[in-house]
Amino acid sequence: MSQQQADIAFSDQSNTSNLIHTSPLRWREKISYGLGDMGFNFYWANISAFLLIYYTDVFGISAAAAGTMMLITKIIDAITDPLMGAIADRTQSRFGKFRPYLLWMALPLAGAGVLTYSTPDLSENGKLLWAYGTYSLLMLCYTAINIPYSALSGVMTGDSQQRTQLVSLRFIGGFSGGIVVTYLTPKLVVWLGQGNEALGWQLTMGCFGIAAALMFLITFANCRERVQPIAAKPAAVSQDLKDLMHNKAWLVLFALALIIMVTITMRASSAVYYLKYYLQRPDLVGEFLSSYMLALALGAACTPLMTKFLDKKPLLMLLMTLVGLLSISLYFVPADAVSLIFGLNLLIGFLLGPKSPLAFSMYADTADDNEYRTGRRATAMTFAAATFSQKLGGALASAMIGWLLAAIGYVANAEQSAGSQQGILWLMTIIPGVIALLAAWVMRFYPLTEARLSEIQQQLQVQKAAAVASNSSAGAV
Repeated sequence: MSQQQADIAFSDQSNTSNLIHTSPLRWREKISYGLGDMGFNFYWANISAFLLIYYTDVFGISAAAAGTMMLITKIIDAITDPLMGAIADRTQSRFGKFRPYLLWMALPLAGAGVLTYSTPDLSENGKLLWAYGTYSLLMLCYTAINIPYSALSGVMTGDSQQRTQLVSLRFIGGFSGGIVVTYLTPKLVVWLGQGNEALGWQLTMGCFGIAAALMFLITFANCRERVQPIAAKPAAVSQDLKDLMHNKAWLVLFALALIIMVTITMRASSAVYYLKYYLQRPDLVGEFLSSYMLALALGAACTPLMTKFLDKKPLLMLLMTLVGLLSISLYFVPADAVSLIFGLNLLIGFLLGPKSPLAFSMYADTADDNEYRTGRRATAMTFAAATFSQKLGGALASAMIGWLLAAIGYVANAEQSAGSQQGILWLMTIIPGVIALLAAWVMRFYPLTEARLSEIQQQLQVQKAAAVASNSSAGAV
């Protein structure tokens, strides 16, 4: 064997740990990954909690028009999300497949966020066109950085339990970002705007955009891609989509993500209306939403502990059942029982917190299942289609809120009728509660048990080790 052949063989053997990486990740790397989602929630939490009421009460378009706009723009996402997944899976750079997008797209996303929360002096139709254009741009930039970021968790480690811990830290960071956003946003708008609410929103989003960009750079600098696919050359995009359509576990998660995001977004978006017009306590918006985000973060932090006692599937079913029942029970709490309302809201948040880390670690598991059955691994495409499902669920919730507010006669910045108040109450309690119960029922069809997943991952390790050995033999000839 020549020295060059020996070097090739040694390189292939040393890459075996990269193909099947299961050794513990450093805490610096895990925390840095979590910081990335904190940055994303400077946008997502703002969109979920405040964008609809910004459009109706500040920007000046109707609730129905705003809701419809947020839904129609998801048609664009139906194309851009899987397209971005395909692009990321095929990216080749010295930084890897997914990491470079954290570097390239941080500032464009910040700029799009400022434009979305800007209020130009336009006619009603002009404002609507501005909203369509800027929100579509924001979602396009968000997609271009968020999908590679999500896929990154699937290639940092090949160990399922480590993925659960990694994604739990991701959502602790994400919900922490939500706490900052929901608590500070109303205060920053007032402080930065100095009486000009529209200017306050624009400057607030600028501050959040700069902070998020710095967090994306930290994630980029400290995280590494290790898990490599068995097949070095990616399949055609159409084949990636076909694989997903034949992956039952992924299809269940797709439906689940859509349904649960309707629940989460409906509660978050209607909460401001609920406090402002039903409880008539707009002064509590920051505290109500930030304490809810804190409960979500605590729930996410407890996810690895919960999975020691229950597998992911029965755990999600139990959590969503409890969320549904508690949300419905909130309907019967009188408006003046503020402490009880806060308490129930905190409990619902804690029970919803594990949903995101569980689901995203399960997406990585479905990528393993797909690779085991087909020999092809499309990690970014797996997360891209899942992200589209979440965004579609959020848009459906926003559209439902906008349509229902229009139907019940909602008038921005005015005293609401009894019928309007009752509709707002339903949006916060009964409707998301029923949808949460539907999510628990859908989870029954998820086929990947922990035992089956362990078997799949062991077989993948054997296949990948064999692939390395084959490459070594070829290099030695």
